[in-house]
Amino acid sequence: MPDHLHLLTSGTDSRPLVRFVQHFKQLSGYAYKQATGANLWQTSFWDRVLRSDEDLVTTARYISGNPVRAGLVEQAEDYLFRGRGRCPTSSRRSVPAQGHS
Repeated sequence: MPDHLHLLTSGTDSRPLVRFVQHFKQLSGYAYKQATGANLWQTSFWDRVLRSDEDLVTTARYISGNPVRAGLVEQAEDYLFRGRGRCPTSSRRSVPAQGHS
């Protein structure tokens, strides 16, 4: 998305996530500022804990469909900056993106 980033990840402790986000924002923000002279990131980030497989699938579909809902592409697979990972369901099938909800 042109104005925000979604990242779907897993872990058991929030501290490594905080360190990862800080490091990612520092490196990418520095490179962006060197290239453009402008800041890239806000100082904070928003996170949400997913508690079930259903939440994971719903969230993955929402993220995949975001560029479609924003009118950037007609199909989620066409979005140049989308992740290449697949979100398994509890039965180990891939979750298709849903553009419109």
